[in-house]
Amino acid sequence: MESIIITIPLNPVTKKNSGRIVGSGKPRLIPSKAYSEYERACGFFIRGKTRAAINTPVEVTCRFYMRTRRRVDLVNLLNAVDDVLVHYGVIADDNSSIIVSHDGSRVLYDKNNPRTEVDIHEIDSS
Repeated sequence: MESIIITIPLNPVTKKNSGRIVGSGKPRLIPSKAYSEYERACGFFIRGKTRAAINTPVEVTCRFYMRTRRRVDLVNLLNAVDDVLVHYGVIADDNSSIIVSHDGSRVLYDKNNPRTEVDIHEIDSS
């Protein structure tokens, strides 16, 4: 597998902040409206990047270019991207036997061009 590079030209959004409780009887927690809209918009930039969902060990490196210098949790951003990649069938699952590393991932600042750059490459499993 060659490296897969995906650029999502949207301001990165975390999944964990401002979740919503819905349902009567047995309430459940769903992602925030901002995350749901982000996930939906990501599809335009992600669909068709792979023929089949990746199910071999890979390293996913993400560079998050934020619109503001506001502090943000890198782990929550990584979780959101992993879930988006699974949602759109790029990666079969985000468990540790498939996504074995996020080495090199970081949060950066770009006021005029917020985006997420994702680099997925296969890891030698031997």
